[in-house]
Amino acid sequence: MVLDRYITTETTKPLVLGTFLLMLIFTGYTAAIKLGDAASGLIGPETVARLIGLSTIIALEVLLPTALYLSIIATLSRLYRDSEMVAMRAAGVGEARIMRSLIFLAVLISILAGIISVFGRPWAYRESYRLEAEARAEFDIRKIEPGQFIELQDSKYVLYAREVDQDSGQLRGVFLQTQRGDKLQAIYAQEAYLPPVTYGESRSFELFEGYGYTLDRKGTRDRTLKYSQMIIHIPPEQPDTNYRRKAEPTYNLFQSDAPKDIAEFQWRLSTPVSTLLLAMLAVPLSRSAPRQGRHNNFLIAILVYIGMFNLISLVRNKVEEAVIPAFPGIWWAYLLPVALFIILMAWPAWQRGRH
Repeated sequence: MVLDRYITTETTKPLVLGTFLLMLIFTGYTAAIKLGDAASGLIGPETVARLIGLSTIIALEVLLPTALYLSIIATLSRLYRDSEMVAMRAAGVGEARIMRSLIFLAVLISILAGIISVFGRPWAYRESYRLEAEARAEFDIRKIEPGQFIELQDSKYVLYAREVDQDSGQLRGVFLQTQRGDKLQAIYAQEAYLPPVTYGESRSFELFEGYGYTLDRKGTRDRTLKYSQMIIHIPPEQPDTNYRRKAEPTYNLFQSDAPKDIAEFQWRLSTPVSTLLLAMLAVPLSRSAPRQGRHNNFLIAILVYIGMFNLISLVRNKVEEAVIPAFPGIWWAYLLPVALFIILMAWPAWQRGRH
């Protein structure tokens, strides 16, 4: 129908613009963090760009429902303000009919958000962890900023250089700390050289003219060494085998009975539900008198949005702590928003009944 196309078109415009703006803001925030690592030489520009893209995919799980919610509020508030909604009601078009016009768009965005949550988000996390691990192992010593402490292999090695020759990769005023069992080794060198390496390769750190101190934490067998040349072999970076539920495939979470895995699994499945529920709530929250400003609508809508996600996050934490069992899990957190929707939809009829 013409009405369906009109409302869908008017809602899609701010939806596309809102999604773009939210992605732009989030990308800028992520870029500011990642570019700091790139400036220090820890991550290359290409890796930074890929990490920013992966972070944006992860964020779309929240950005899409948010943009849909705000676009419906903006569109219907304008219809109320311009008295178009009054004309529609005079023609017998109520809020239930408006909701029917929006259902296709809401379901489409819900499915897309669900696919990102169930498949895209864990994949993006896995790729992010892999890229960060490779970047830590492959950094070029010639690109680091002098006067900074650099951690290698999960802080097993800590490196500091007072001066860095960007052309040759020669370091001056070098401090290197290593941890070997119960012994802490601190080495100072006037000059050092660490060649660039790729992920999975071992590296040899050459130090010249300095001192080495080995400190025994459980005894008094400390040693001091003066050297003219020392070579330290750093083993290759090992693949990251740490368990991270955010990166775990959804099917693996489904098979797990750990409370934290259950909470993560239910969170992923609930994304389409929360997207649809927000779209439904946006319809009654958009009510206003003709020519009335829409700032009040947005303020109330934002408060409802914050309250809903805070409630879901709180319940999710309780499921992770096994305070709330796997059933009903986080699902009962949606009862309050559903109750709010029923009350808002029934409110006009109740008001008319009073008069």
